[in-house]
Amino acid sequence: MINKLKRASNDDPVNPWIIALVVSIATFMEVLDTTITNVSLSHIAGTLSATQEESTWILTSYLVSNGIVLPLSGWLSDVMGRKKFFLTCIAGFTLASFACGAANSMAVLVFFRLIQGLAGGGLQPTQQAIILDAFPPQKRGMVFGVTGITLIVAPILGPTLGGWITDNYSWRWIFFINIPVGAITFLLVSQLVKDSEHSHAKKTGSVDYIGLGLIALGLGAMQVVLDKGQLDDWFESNFIVITFSISLISICLAIIWLLKQKNPIIDLRLMTDKAFGLGSILIFITGFVLYSSSMLLPLLVQTQFGYDATLAGLVLSPGGLLLLFLMPISGKLVSKVQARYLIAFGLLLCATGTYMTSFVTPQTNYRTFVFMRSLQVLGLPFLFIPTSALAFMNIQGAKNNKASALFSLSRNLGGSIGIATIASYVTRHQQIHQSYISVHLSNFNETYRSKLSQITQSMIQHGMGKIEAAKTATGQLYHEMLSQASVLAYMDAFRLMAGMMIFAIIITALLPANKPNAKKAVAAH
Repeated sequence: MINKLKRASNDDPVNPWIIALVVSIATFMEVLDTTITNVSLSHIAGTLSATQEESTWILTSYLVSNGIVLPLSGWLSDVMGRKKFFLTCIAGFTLASFACGAANSMAVLVFFRLIQGLAGGGLQPTQQAIILDAFPPQKRGMVFGVTGITLIVAPILGPTLGGWITDNYSWRWIFFINIPVGAITFLLVSQLVKDSEHSHAKKTGSVDYIGLGLIALGLGAMQVVLDKGQLDDWFESNFIVITFSISLISICLAIIWLLKQKNPIIDLRLMTDKAFGLGSILIFITGFVLYSSSMLLPLLVQTQFGYDATLAGLVLSPGGLLLLFLMPISGKLVSKVQARYLIAFGLLLCATGTYMTSFVTPQTNYRTFVFMRSLQVLGLPFLFIPTSALAFMNIQGAKNNKASALFSLSRNLGGSIGIATIASYVTRHQQIHQSYISVHLSNFNETYRSKLSQITQSMIQHGMGKIEAAKTATGQLYHEMLSQASVLAYMDAFRLMAGMMIFAIIITALLPANKPNAKKAVAAH
């Protein structure tokens, strides 16, 4: 039983589960906004008289600014104090959300999405650091199960909620819904959350402007490359080549610089801890598959099966609801079973579900898509929670801020790189399959001639002229060829992601053993 909240005086303790819930609401709101606009871009572009290409900057501006702040949040928490920094992020995110919803031009919307991303970037790692301080190590598995819902379920539900709001109300309410949530969360955090002994503001001396500048430039340029690369045909574009070079040089210089600093903005030395370093690699792969599949499946059903924004989002929702039940179970298991075994089990489940999704056909219906998606995410609770618990098992309290920032960055980078990689992979393989199939669309192919004749005769019987019927039949077969090539490309992409999960299982063999204590876990819960 959870003890009742005590607030008789300012010194009375607050139930840590209440703290976990309150700070997770803020993070859920921010993570939701990474995907909630995905299915609404065409509606926004139409309202603001912008092109489809211009509308993609709604996503890019948010991800760029979010990616820049994320690794800096640990340092900013140390400078401002963790609670003050967290409240600042909530306030900034909420106000920027209002400005986004009220925007009357694409330029204004992109600017405030930039501000929204800057403010929201600090919420994820700071939430995790607050929770790490609120709970003793033996209870972290269960709490990671609850708070992990914000990081896994939120991006899955984002397209569903965004599509429903856009289809039934207005895209502006995608941003306006953050206002009451942000206001309530701000009040609750200010009243309930307290800074621990090591999370108060610290004197850090002069600001490391060189490290800060290199990180901002490197990650910002990299995010632009990832988001614009496919649109500009990657390295065929001089803009992409120059931006990639800037990113690569800046990141390399940043690594060299940060390793020489006594109190770096990003503590890369944390990666030398075996559990944290390997855990960060695994969470990178988790982010790669989670965000990529969350993008790929709605795109597949919208472009090839004619689903609208709401129905495409609903393909993902049942899987998200399944996670609500599995996350707490996985959290309890972390206290009883070695984390590396749970991680391997989770990877195997995800790989199996993703591979089964590669057997999609043009006749696949909605129920089958929902079943496939549920199989895809079935292993995530057994992957995300044990990885988080294992990664932080050797991290001391004073390092929680910077470790959480670096760990969150690994997951988000996995998502960004995954989305860009899979999108490009699908496009390339569509071209490959189209080239292969088109060879058979010839009068020398008996199957093609028979199918063409059958469609032509059917149209003639419905009153169409012979010449017009032949042209229409040819166009129909060509359209079917494009559709088949696209479906085959999506199948290849799901197989690629399944292969990545299988590869990650090998990494689990290198993970150190943790020491789960079933008796303590039972007593704690």
